[in-house]
Amino acid sequence: MTPSNEAYHDTAVQQDLDALINTVPVGVAVFDVATGMPRYFNREAGRLVDKLADPGQSPEDLLKVLTFRRSDGREISLSEFSLAQTLAAGETVRAEEIVLQVPDGRRVTILINSTPVPAAEGGVATMVVTMQDMTPLEDLAQRRAEFVALVGRELRAPVTSIKGSAAAALRAVDMRDPAETTQLFHIIDDQADRMLDLISDLTDAARLDIGDLSVSPEPSDVGMLVERARAAFLSTGGRNHVCLDLPPDLPRVMADFRRIVQVLGNLMSNAERRSPESAAIRVGAVAEGLEVAISVAAAGSEVPPEHLQHLFQKFGDPKDGGRLGRGSGLGLAICRGVVEAHGGRIRAESGPNQGIRFTFTLPTEVAVHSPAPGRRARVLVVDANPAHLHQVRRDLTDAGYAVTAVGEPEQALRLMAEQRPHLVLTSLELSGVDVNAFIQALLGVADVPVLCLSDAGRDQDIAKAFEMGADDYLVRPYSPSELAARMRAALGRRAAARPTEPSEPYMRGALTIDFTRRLVTMDGQPLPLTATEYGLLAELATHAGSALTYDHLLQRVWGWNNPGNPYVVRTHLMRLRRKLGEDGHNPAYILAEPRVGYRMVPPDEGPL
Repeated sequence: MTPSNEAYHDTAVQQDLDALINTVPVGVAVFDVATGMPRYFNREAGRLVDKLADPGQSPEDLLKVLTFRRSDGREISLSEFSLAQTLAAGETVRAEEIVLQVPDGRRVTILINSTPVPAAEGGVATMVVTMQDMTPLEDLAQRRAEFVALVGRELRAPVTSIKGSAAAALRAVDMRDPAETTQLFHIIDDQADRMLDLISDLTDAARLDIGDLSVSPEPSDVGMLVERARAAFLSTGGRNHVCLDLPPDLPRVMADFRRIVQVLGNLMSNAERRSPESAAIRVGAVAEGLEVAISVAAAGSEVPPEHLQHLFQKFGDPKDGGRLGRGSGLGLAICRGVVEAHGGRIRAESGPNQGIRFTFTLPTEVAVHSPAPGRRARVLVVDANPAHLHQVRRDLTDAGYAVTAVGEPEQALRLMAEQRPHLVLTSLELSGVDVNAFIQALLGVADVPVLCLSDAGRDQDIAKAFEMGADDYLVRPYSPSELAARMRAALGRRAAARPTEPSEPYMRGALTIDFTRRLVTMDGQPLPLTATEYGLLAELATHAGSALTYDHLLQRVWGWNNPGNPYVVRTHLMRLRRKLGEDGHNPAYILAEPRVGYRMVPPDEGPL
């Protein structure tokens, strides 16, 4: 091997090694024992540093103020003992939990392994340390404790009723009162059924956690689903009248019949619990694009906004002190899991003197988009967290997708152009990156569905992502079945939203739009348009002469089923007009329709 080839080989090996170390979901750091300064941090170690560092604080400055609390209770303050002194001992550590803390009280628990690397002349040259963030496990332990407390409360009520009824029945036997004895045994039977329902809910909740809640959607009639749920609700003691408002022309939905009947029954029970007996429970449905929205509502007292956000959580807010913020314990959490496993969404609304309204969506009976016969859909996954990246790649590969997973947005944009994926899955937590600008950049390369993954689920972040063109979002933790369902729904919506373009080109003045070749020219020269800009221009030209509303354009070009922000359309129109050589004050091709949208001038309509 020649020297140049050797150098190239060494460089390639080093790059591969760096990529491998940066991808592992464990922090890796190398410290110089003589100085105590870090020689190397991988991406995960850098993330752990960012959790404790102040804005602009370097890792070196952070190390000077850190305090270590070891598993045996010893505390080591680096403000008193330098890291060089601490490392000089060359101690080998295996799987020890250590708490790192900064002066303002912020802390993080990590699982440490450390190995000294000897120097050639003796002693220790460097220390290699691996770190695993224990925060997710601590959060899980807290959630489990809350879960156990919730289960205890839920099971205590039927057990108390059974015990009390059994004791009363024994006394009634002595009193020779068969009617009272029969009534008490009915109570025991009812409460035993309630316990069985709770145990079933516990099983479903556990399956949700591990992503094993099975749903088998098939074409189903909404009316039959609602009627079956109403009959089951009334037969099990429902006291409120149930009124139905179902249009006769509703499309069929893709639903697991038993599971959706279970969801409707749970929602009816929750609506009943929050309303007076005289109030009717109203069940309605309406078609919304490629989905059907089903609602369950009842009049009653308002649910405070601060409690609405906790209704569908399995682990309720411990501060509310009651059941109001938790719905029915596990019932609403399971409703959410079942609906999301179908690719739908569920929400709750309330207002003064309006009671509560639950609404969930189910996809209609449409063919799932397939990129090409015999080919797997290509998915580009972008996430700076190596653990998340590994998990998503495994889930999608198991689901049959061809997955490319990267941690750097710059690399993602390059692969977007090279591989032309059918869908992009990106985290909203990308350090040092304007995620909204990144989403716009992705869509500027190719007009494909973009799904966002969020750790916090902050409404403002998600709303901004939607404005930039994202199709959907998921909040961690989620099940693999929910992820797959949302991807199928996004691909299906985008396929159905593609406009049917005419075969004849649009020609007006210097502008020519060749729909067959997807080519736009000005004076015979190709016009560089993004995929979204072309879709917008083609939709307007296809309906030349007709005023298209903002919502129409958002649905047809962006694939949004619900009303969105007109700003998205205006922003793209402004850029498109500049490329066409016109502006809003002197339009030659695209006319604004005040408070409506836009209209493309027909090819034969008057002079330019």
